[in-house]
Amino acid sequence: MARAQLVSMTPDELKARTKKFAVDIIQFARIIPRDPINDEIASQVTDAATSTAAHYRAVCRAKSRAEFINKLSGAIEEVDESALWLEILTESGTCANSKTNRLWREADELTRIFVRSRETARAKQRAAKQQAAKQQAAKRKESRFTNQQSTTNQQSKISQSEIE
Repeated sequence: MARAQLVSMTPDELKARTKKFAVDIIQFARIIPRDPINDEIASQVTDAATSTAAHYRAVCRAKSRAEFINKLSGAIEEVDESALWLEILTESGTCANSKTNRLWREADELTRIFVRSRETARAKQRAAKQQAAKQQAAKRKESRFTNQQSTTNQQSKISQSEIE
């Protein structure tokens, strides 16, 4: 599978992009031939695409790295589900590839962007945890050394007073 081209986007640009994706899917869903099965699929793809945009907005409001990763995982699930429904519409012969291809590519690109962002956030989270663990170990070592010095000083004082 080819690597996604790294494009730097601001959170606001990505919010606009996910919202445009949702609007494009809504417009596309209106042209899907009507029958009970297709109506359900149209509803599913619309729900997934609009949820992608909603999840990404929530990502932007995350209060911690862990919350960011969790909410981003939800956006990944929804955009990937959108791609699935587009594939089903094409492979079932319900919609022509020419109608779904552009939307599927956008879902795929958004998935790649979100996955890469989550990988970066997880790496930063691991690095922060490792740094915190190193700092705690250094504090414990320093504390042990200080306690050891204090004990040695106390023993020295006791020995000194015994001599006197």
